[in-house]
Amino acid sequence: MYRFRRLRRDERIRSMMRETRLYARDFIYPVFVMEGEQVKNPVESMPGVFQYSVDCLDEILEQVKTAGIGGIMLFGIPSRKDPWGSQAYARDGVTQRAVRYIREKYPEIYIVADVCLCEYTSHGHCGMVHGEEILNDETLPYLVKMAVSLVEAGADMVAPSDMMDGRVAALREGLDQAGFAQTPIMAYSAKFASAYYGPFRDAAHSAPGFGDRKSYQMDFANGQEAIREIRADIEEGADIVMVKPALAYLDVLKEVALSFDMPLAVYNVSGEYAMVKAAAANGWVDERRIVTENLTAMKRAGAKIIITYHALDAANWLA
Repeated sequence: MYRFRRLRRDERIRSMMRETRLYARDFIYPVFVMEGEQVKNPVESMPGVFQYSVDCLDEILEQVKTAGIGGIMLFGIPSRKDPWGSQAYARDGVTQRAVRYIREKYPEIYIVADVCLCEYTSHGHCGMVHGEEILNDETLPYLVKMAVSLVEAGADMVAPSDMMDGRVAALREGLDQAGFAQTPIMAYSAKFASAYYGPFRDAAHSAPGFGDRKSYQMDFANGQEAIREIRADIEEGADIVMVKPALAYLDVLKEVALSFDMPLAVYNVSGEYAMVKAAAANGWVDERRIVTENLTAMKRAGAKIIITYHALDAANWLA
């Protein structure tokens, strides 16, 4: 009889046998930036997460730099919104100003810019609307304008999260024509219409003004559709593909990892973060142990990159 327990006897041998390891460089930390001065607003549904004005970003950026985290993902919260999301691609938009600030002061920090209109539109949807219909092809030029403006400001990578069909091809063509052929695209390829996004909408002020996003985000009951979505994004030129959310979709993440020889990201989303924080605050779980276990499960399932609000804590624990 084989004795599996021989290789579990103590931490020395367990460490040598460990198949999956986490590193701070695996993580991308989401950062919310908003208009104003001297702003550091706590997000009540996400303990430990804040909205910052550009002049207050140093506090969080210094932590990211010191922790050795792989990069940040930037989300902007404008003070003015309109049906076209014009602040998403304005040269003096809050996100563009933040990117320029970070690029100048923290050149070593890798900046991933989220590309979506929901934070910038007055109706809160990720694309243009006609009545209550979210328009697909009419949205693509606005996404291209947004991506180009963010890369012009200094973003290293763009990450379209809108789930419009064909947006990866449109972004690739637009970036190439603007002289940014070397800028990679990390596509939110399998993004499900999930209840786990609730706290994010508080943080980013991005709740839809009518209806929901089920006509463009994926049905959470579907797995094979995720494979088709990811295949399409790869064919359109995505450099990295993503599954979002994480914990309830590890089966999808694993199947994607086995199906495609592509760099794979996963987004450990706001609701997943908030549940852990709430349980830990009540003494029901050991936060460090459960976060480490969750993040390890994501990497074990195939994620090369983990976008997570736990990044700072996890990086410090790993150190």
